[in-house]
Amino acid sequence: MYKYNHVKNMQAIILAAGMGSRLKELTKNNTKCMVKVNGITLIDRMLHQIEKNKIDRIIIVVGYKRDLLKEYINSLDIKIPITFVENSIYNKTNNIYSLYLARDYLKEDDTLLFESDLIFEDNMIKMLIEDKRPTLALVDKYEAWMDGTCVKLDENSNIDAFIPGSKFKFNEIDEYYKTINIYKFSKNFSETHYVPFLEAYSKALGNNEYYEQVLKVITMLDDSELKAKKINGEKWYEIDDVQDLDIAETIFMEDKDKKVELFQERYGGYWRYPKLLDFCYLVNPYFPPEKLINEMKSSFDKLLTQYPSGMKVNSLLVAKNFNVPQENIVVGNGAAELIKSVMNKFNGKTGIIKPTFEEYNHRYNEEDIVVYWPKNENYEYSANDLINYYNDKNIKNLILINPDNPTGNYIDKKGLLQLIEWSNKNNIRLLIDESFVDFADEEDSTIINKSIIEKNKNLFIMKSISKSYGVPGLRLGILVSGNKEIIDYVKKDVSIWNINSFGEFYLQIAEKYKKDYKKALEQFKIERKRFVNELSNIKAFRIIPTQANYIMAEIINGVTSKELNKELLDKYNILIKDLTKKIKDNNRQYVRIAIRDTQDNNKLLNALKDILEK
Repeated sequence: MYKYNHVKNMQAIILAAGMGSRLKELTKNNTKCMVKVNGITLIDRMLHQIEKNKIDRIIIVVGYKRDLLKEYINSLDIKIPITFVENSIYNKTNNIYSLYLARDYLKEDDTLLFESDLIFEDNMIKMLIEDKRPTLALVDKYEAWMDGTCVKLDENSNIDAFIPGSKFKFNEIDEYYKTINIYKFSKNFSETHYVPFLEAYSKALGNNEYYEQVLKVITMLDDSELKAKKINGEKWYEIDDVQDLDIAETIFMEDKDKKVELFQERYGGYWRYPKLLDFCYLVNPYFPPEKLINEMKSSFDKLLTQYPSGMKVNSLLVAKNFNVPQENIVVGNGAAELIKSVMNKFNGKTGIIKPTFEEYNHRYNEEDIVVYWPKNENYEYSANDLINYYNDKNIKNLILINPDNPTGNYIDKKGLLQLIEWSNKNNIRLLIDESFVDFADEEDSTIINKSIIEKNKNLFIMKSISKSYGVPGLRLGILVSGNKEIIDYVKKDVSIWNINSFGEFYLQIAEKYKKDYKKALEQFKIERKRFVNELSNIKAFRIIPTQANYIMAEIINGVTSKELNKELLDKYNILIKDLTKKIKDNNRQYVRIAIRDTQDNNKLLNALKDILEK
């Protein structure tokens, strides 16, 4: 049962004539606004949102498959009177003509104007109606995922200028607001400004334009009346293609369990959700510095339009950066590419410590894996623990993540050298993934060392540059080994152009920023100590010691990791890692939390306290 807020002398006009061709198969047999988001069509959702405010009437401009759309809308049992206006030349015109056909209605009442390909929160209509200003454009601060017309505002929310896509300047994006394509027009504004200009514009420039072009002209007047109404974190999305639909279904998923699942299935790409705080993915929060970023920006055109070098040149680059011979190192499109390749050579029984990063053991059949589970509450283990356990297991390979993921367990360099000596003695291939080792407190923690490599042909060292250096978008990783034959195999197994020009350029300039990197790690370690202390003060948490850029915590107050994840995402737009599937230990509840900068970490701390200390 709807709670109506009857608004006198206000109507809604919905523009729904377009073909939605970019949605391809989804609009082959129905209209764009009949596409479903989580099982509900866009037009069904929008009409019921409008109906909640019980305005006087709804005018819908239809065109493509208009009979089908009209029949569908009539089946929805909307109580407000609906009038249809037909655009018979929808395939030759743009939305300016659709609104032109409804111009007489504009002059009869105050109007809420909608485009039919939108999905938005209910209260956005209420925001417009309750605002006393008579003529408003609903706007949102520009973000990278947005497309189409933007505006610039003055300090009083007057619209200074409409910026169409053709005039968009990326160096001015901090000044831009995106029009959401929801407007409130007063009757007076329509009579004295919009409709006269709409008629003149259509007559002079034709009907293959957009109705916002008329608003652009009107804002040049001294008394345009049009103001901007800024939203404040409310959710909305414009659906033009299948990618938009996929994102909208994630944002507007009402089932909290399913919503968390949808986000976690994406495995990244969270820049498409600019308001999301991602505490799942593990990168350096204090590197790269702005100067490095600006240096890359200065060469953007060349890097975008020219081929990268081949494997030989890029191997020279990483060999120089990590001070090892070229024949002992290979660079990959992220560590994941190198893992997939080198694991082809790691046959036979393989030792894997759990819980751990799953990418390695996914390369094996279960019967070939010999698992070591540390028998203590912090999942800690030493080099001696591994040696004692695997001494009689007849393994051919041993995989070690150090620090381990998700526990943060760390074996110091002395212990690693002991483990390397043992593996050599027993002819065991030892792969050490040190993607997070730079975050350890030990001063000289890496084993990527020319002398160590040359003495140990069974040693393989994997490192994700993406994680340590905070550049995951570049997709860079390295594999180092004294086993030149396997390094040569990997170089031939991956593509000759396996990294792009941006990755290559980063490797070219990285050495100049070694001091910045060292400073970033020092800054990180200070913040990690503070963040761990703050998390330890939350009584619902038991913190596992870590030497990495993430923290594993046990929830001990009865809240499940699943429940915590849902609450954080739903209420605070924060995503953390639920370890339920990874650690099945007497139903104990664990999460993994990435360490970000102080500001972001404090946002998470406040959210956790609110949820766990009620």
